[in-house]
Amino acid sequence: MNVELNHTIVYARDKAASATFLANLLDLPLGAPWGPFLPLRLSNGITLDYVDVGQSEIQPQHYAFLISEEHFDAAFARIREAGLAYYADPFHQQPNEINHDFGGRGVYVTDPDGHNLELMTVPYGDAPAH
Repeated sequence: MNVELNHTIVYARDKAASATFLANLLDLPLGAPWGPFLPLRLSNGITLDYVDVGQSEIQPQHYAFLISEEHFDAAFARIREAGLAYYADPFHQQPNEINHDFGGRGVYVTDPDGHNLELMTVPYGDAPAH
């Protein structure tokens, strides 16, 4: 059986602002609007379909992105250049730090709607052998 995640909907107060925030952070092109959605396609084919929910209360979600070391360097430089708050942990208890979990690097930032975005270079559980 082959089961893959195809897309997920990301609630936003302003879909263009939120999708552009992540597209700029990850250096990805935005897709063309499709119905009420503004898609951001990831390299593995999954789309994050941003949709406006107005000023409704948004329940923050966690989105983790596995990226290369080079991509991390570029994204982290953009985080710092933009003056964004960043953290080494998902609970934002370690400000202005990155983590080195599983032998890689990781960082957390918050998007305009409060979603917790994680950038990591090594997936959980893939620690190199010692």
